[in-house]
Amino acid sequence: MALSARETYNRRAERNRLRLKAVGNGRPRLSVHRSSKHIYAQIIDDSKGVTLASASSLESGEGVPEKGSDKAAAAAVGKLVAERAKAAGVQAVVFDRGGFVFHGRVKALADAAREAGLSF
Repeated sequence: MALSARETYNRRAERNRLRLKAVGNGRPRLSVHRSSKHIYAQIIDDSKGVTLASASSLESGEGVPEKGSDKAAAAAVGKLVAERAKAAGVQAVVFDRGGFVFHGRVKALADAAREAGLSF
């Protein structure tokens, strides 16, 4: 029996996570989710199943613009998650773009996180 589109998507997502885990050599994963209105980032330790740091464009203040989901908001979220990760003692991560194309807001978040001190 053929798999449904959702089952195929879930199987591929699991395969990608396992591949990132194998390549990561124990490093935490910087996971990015992008919606039409907001962008979210988490630093996840897969071995313990714990989120070490997170940031999103829903948060007000701390450099995140009040409204909008443009590149500036994504860059602010990237900088914020990198600062929180460094406070938690994380220096190196594996970047998990979550199936999104590495372009636009996802790229802006990654570049800002690199500039703030995360290495990946």
